[in-house]
Amino acid sequence: MKIDKSVTWRRVAPQSLKLEGLRVAIIGGTGGIGRGLSRFLASRGAAVTVVGQTFRDSGISGIDFIKADLSLMREAKRVGERLPAETLDLVIFTTGIFAAPKRQETPEGIERDMAVSYLSRMVIIREMGARLGKKRPDSAPKPRVFVWGFPGTGQAGTIDDLNAEKSYGVISAHMNGIAGNEVLVLDSAKRYPNANFFGLNPGAVQTGIRRNLFGAHTVLFRLAEALIGLFSPNVSTYVERIAPLLVSPDLEQHSGAMFNKKGQAILPTPKLTDISYEKEFMAASEKLVSRAKVQLAS
Repeated sequence: MKIDKSVTWRRVAPQSLKLEGLRVAIIGGTGGIGRGLSRFLASRGAAVTVVGQTFRDSGISGIDFIKADLSLMREAKRVGERLPAETLDLVIFTTGIFAAPKRQETPEGIERDMAVSYLSRMVIIREMGARLGKKRPDSAPKPRVFVWGFPGTGQAGTIDDLNAEKSYGVISAHMNGIAGNEVLVLDSAKRYPNANFFGLNPGAVQTGIRRNLFGAHTVLFRLAEALIGLFSPNVSTYVERIAPLLVSPDLEQHSGAMFNKKGQAILPTPKLTDISYEKEFMAASEKLVSRAKVQLAS
């Protein structure tokens, strides 16, 4: 990853943040980084809605819950319709799994990692995008959408096999979603000028995202997480490092920017900045969503 020196922001102590009145939706907020963010932002006064399968924070003030199976495009569309895009300040996407050793397919005919980690996000953004910020004060900054993934790593995906049907491999399947999320940020920044879009690359953080790859209760999973924990931050440490970025006023003019695990701006993957490639990637993504008989908002 290469540092983007054109984008800088002033860091502040996370405990100095006062977020009363901030309205936040976190898609994937019931586990891992998303859950860590929801708990931290709520502790600073924000009103947070989390979307996921299993709610673990019912006793925490400031957090409410929408249950959804985000492996299904029809569920993603329902979430996009239900969330109050007009009044939200932040929309955060941390939903994600890792591709399984053997290809998994959803009932809608989409490779599961692709569905959960990328296409569900695209469906929700398309459903909400044009409505973002429409009922916020004219003096307020634009609403912000943060897409967690691994931008800036050179992954361009395989456009003619996003669904991993011609050839399946754990890494190649996962990289299709990695590329997709980076393209999603770049496309949305142009498609929806009423909001600001950003990509985040957390690096390796000790979360449960690798359960689908290794198995939730296997020795290999526990060993992998232990090794990651030795060399990488835990969720709480990462969240406190990155939370001030989410509300920094210095981001206002930088829609489409990407950031690394330290919150430094990074350059996007060069291939994905090719407008013709970006359009081709989005067209292939839209075609895949259409298999689920879900009509995307424009």
